[in-house]
Amino acid sequence: MLQRNNVNVLGNGEETLIFAHGFGSDQTAWRYQVAELQSRYQIVLFDHVGAGKSDFSAYSPRRYGSLYSYAEDLLDLCAALKLDQCVLVGHSVSGMVSLLAALVEPHRFSKLIFVSASPRYLNDVGYVGGFEQSDLDALYAAMSSNYYAWASGFAPIAMQNPDKPELATEFASTLSAIRPDIAQAVARVIFQSDHRADLPKLTVPTFILQSNNDIAVPMEVGQYMAAKISKSQYIPIDATGHLPHLSAPDRVSRAIASCLLT
Repeated sequence: MLQRNNVNVLGNGEETLIFAHGFGSDQTAWRYQVAELQSRYQIVLFDHVGAGKSDFSAYSPRRYGSLYSYAEDLLDLCAALKLDQCVLVGHSVSGMVSLLAALVEPHRFSKLIFVSASPRYLNDVGYVGGFEQSDLDALYAAMSSNYYAWASGFAPIAMQNPDKPELATEFASTLSAIRPDIAQAVARVIFQSDHRADLPKLTVPTFILQSNNDIAVPMEVGQYMAAKISKSQYIPIDATGHLPHLSAPDRVSRAIASCLLT
């Protein structure tokens, strides 16, 4: 399992932090936060199956047809490393992955920290998710037509930091490292998911970090989650785009550090 998910353990602090990346990136996206925190905490990094240096042969559309399988992988990791009462920092889809894992085995986690997470990306009656189904259908069609061209075009839109083009280049590179068939299947699983009903079930204290001008997660989404999760705190971050841990690493690191002390 540890090889399947390319698990790496750093630092030797008494408290353990697990960093879980979002779609299109891998564990290297957390390098700034790792550099800031590894002197005080044990840090666990991993790649979801199909991303980074994970074992691509372990991927199957049937197994990973929902976020529950990714949650199972996370719990497998915790069991293999004998982790309890750790802090999970999850970017984007890993927010809901960690939520689902915490519903099954809450003792594994003392806190969850969401970074640009969403329980549903589609707009609904009384709910702002950010996308209409027609938007997502167009996205899937573009991915299917020419995946690498789509990745190059989507990366700067998601990053939303035109003054730092190297960030969009990096995100396009990690997107392009995913096998196109896996990327398309995973994108559909993520964007069509709906875990709003799971939010009130969560009992683990949760911190919701939300950046500005995020194409995938409007600010209303973070506020919605904060209203539905009983032990939660909404924390707006002065950062732009869907990957604030890369575009504003110091601010995100400080926000995470403050959550750890709360």
